[in-house]
Amino acid sequence: MDSPRRALVLLSGGIDSTICAVLACREFGPENVVALSLFYGQKNAKEIEAARDVTQHLGINDHMIQQLPNIFQGGGSTLVDPDKANPATTYEELSTSQGVSPTYVPFRNANLLSIATSISLVKGVAEIYYGANSEDGRNWAYPDCTPEFNGAMANAIYIGSYMKVRLITPLQWLIKSEVIALGEKISTPFELTWSCYNGNERACGVCSACVARLHAFEKNGLIDPINYETK
Repeated sequence: MDSPRRALVLLSGGIDSTICAVLACREFGPENVVALSLFYGQKNAKEIEAARDVTQHLGINDHMIQQLPNIFQGGGSTLVDPDKANPATTYEELSTSQGVSPTYVPFRNANLLSIATSISLVKGVAEIYYGANSEDGRNWAYPDCTPEFNGAMANAIYIGSYMKVRLITPLQWLIKSEVIALGEKISTPFELTWSCYNGNERACGVCSACVARLHAFEKNGLIDPINYETK
């Protein structure tokens, strides 16, 4: 009898990756989904805690939490470098800004996807779910979230795995408000997710991740269920 098809989800604990986890569970069943959360030197671990909560809620039993070597510190990212504060912004500033974001971690996503591919080959996983959306790559804020990057990585993963592993990017062409609409439709546990770049007890409400999240909920006429220091 053929083995069941399996999927791996790069699960940060944020909204995008959680929606990918829900989609994978609906497609493969939670018993056939591997969740991979990676600590890459980010200054707070709240998102890893959120990822644990999400896997428990969805019934994903195979949750791997791995720590990467300290290769990103000193690269200028406010998410990693301890002497740099995460920027506060408005949605207008966020949507019109040009060039690389100060929170960009140098070539991070290529490293995460490479690790995911190796684990997929070891575990017999055929598809990797990755939650990049179109706002991440807009104006090249995060070049490793753009369609050009995603396509190149998809080809590299497929060829480098002897055509055994495919990269799935279900949110690639969606803006954040459309991501929220999809998440609402498939009953995503938004209340368990964490998007804030800061690791306080409550989300800050002013960093770019919080601002984009709050705006997306508002566009859908929904109330974000997590607690904020300020909105």
